[in-house]
Amino acid sequence: MNSKPLFAVALFAAFLGRPPGLAAQSVQVTIDPQIASAPVTGRLFVMFSRDNTREPRFQAGGYNASVPIWGTDVTGLKPGESALVDPSALGFPLKSLRELPAGDYYVQALFNVYTKVTPRHGKTIWVHWDQWEGQRWNVSPGNHLSEVERVHWDPTSSALRLTLTKTIPPLVAKENTKWVKRVKIESKMLSEWWGRPVYLGATVLLPRGWDQNPTTRYPAIYLQGHFGEGAPFGFDPDGKPETPESRAIRLTRTSREPGYEFSQAWMSDKMPRMVAVSFQHPTPFYDDSYAVNSANQGPYGDAILKELIPYLEQQFHLIPKSYGRLLSGGSTGGWEALALQIQHPDFFGGTWAMYPDGVDFSRNQMIDNYADSNAFMPNAAGPNDWMRQSRYMSRVEDGQPRTTVEQLGRLEEVLGTKVRGGQQLQAYDATYGPVGDDGYPKPLFNRLTGTIDKEVAGYWRDHGYDLTYYLKQNWSQLGKNLTGKIHVYVGDMDNYYLNLGVYKMEAAMKSFTSPKANAVFEYGRPMKPHGWQPFTNAQLVQLMAKHLAKQRGPSEGGQ
Repeated sequence: MNSKPLFAVALFAAFLGRPPGLAAQSVQVTIDPQIASAPVTGRLFVMFSRDNTREPRFQAGGYNASVPIWGTDVTGLKPGESALVDPSALGFPLKSLRELPAGDYYVQALFNVYTKVTPRHGKTIWVHWDQWEGQRWNVSPGNHLSEVERVHWDPTSSALRLTLTKTIPPLVAKENTKWVKRVKIESKMLSEWWGRPVYLGATVLLPRGWDQNPTTRYPAIYLQGHFGEGAPFGFDPDGKPETPESRAIRLTRTSREPGYEFSQAWMSDKMPRMVAVSFQHPTPFYDDSYAVNSANQGPYGDAILKELIPYLEQQFHLIPKSYGRLLSGGSTGGWEALALQIQHPDFFGGTWAMYPDGVDFSRNQMIDNYADSNAFMPNAAGPNDWMRQSRYMSRVEDGQPRTTVEQLGRLEEVLGTKVRGGQQLQAYDATYGPVGDDGYPKPLFNRLTGTIDKEVAGYWRDHGYDLTYYLKQNWSQLGKNLTGKIHVYVGDMDNYYLNLGVYKMEAAMKSFTSPKANAVFEYGRPMKPHGWQPFTNAQLVQLMAKHLAKQRGPSEGGQ
């Protein structure tokens, strides 16, 4: 009796160019039973691109450049079943599928698979369990994706059906060489905290003659930074020498040399004999734990100091004393290099922190966590209420604004609700913040409105993550083991406004008198960007060696 109306609907849908039974402005995604044997929970993405130079998944998700992407949470999707991405799904940089202009596109779907866990805080949550890819959803082994399809999209009538037919395969382990060794160990502390195996890793760059001197103990340079298994300092003896043209361009931004040039210095007789180590410690919320203990991620700081470093000292015969443990890193790694030294002043012998993430939360990039009420725009009063401006979180070094906090907030929410997007501001929430009532990290501010939670801001400060505040409160106890150990470098036009927090830290440390801080702060001028440092990596190693010689007592042995 209803066959004629249904036939008419189907015929009309076909005329409009969309599948029967599927509403306009939507994408239906089915998971092929051949790639999934059990229900999956996670985040479903649909991405559109105007070109096919790369798959859309490799063009989406960057806050400075992204093709349109939409995301929705999916729970218990069974093999053969479908999920819908419709106009209610949040997108970036376009908010809704309704806003996608008519045209020809390459489209792809990807399912970021979540794992059910119950951490020590006792609340069960669903998170993307890192597969040693560093929380990169677009390449993470086990995630499902569709083939790239070329489609014509009309926002008034189009609808699509896509099928997840592929699963990203496991990553291939990197091989060891004479100079570079890689280790990966299970952390008992973190495994007990998460209720499942958690691993820590390290990539170790050995000095000339290390294999010929098994009884010699070496000082270690611990390099902090985002997840990656590349050799410390970019060591690459098989690379290509720098050209005069590339060198001229590089020197406008930083003095850091390419891996090939560093390699030639490292392998020479002139280089101090030290071991360089980079850590790998991804979490279910970010590609890096920030090397501290936290309520949401567990005791990563303890695990690194009490499990990973002792293991490395034993395996690579490193000096197991503070003067032989030196720190460096840039950006995220710059913050870590400072936090590890400041929070463990008698464990490490000195830090060289480059362009660190926010070290004073009254200048958390452009946000004042304590005075501001909204992360998206500055406080305003009186006549300025009529002209409130968006707050930027990145810029070009000549001052041109690039991305707003509001834009990044929306992207983070698209990539993962409940602080599961694996992005920068969410990393701060997962590392510095308290556990929410639902078991997920409680964010500093609402990602869609910008409203700052003052209780969370206070938690960040009172638990030692505002490094300047921590120094002010504890200098009388910390100072004797920190004086002369802190060196900070940042460009005066850092692309993420990170110089603003450094100015605050420098002012505070200059005020310390019992004892004096004797800290070094240098600023790249004029207009030096994020990534600036005043010396090559080879020169940095030389600086560290001189510092180590002063710190080491006359009775200390070793290199």
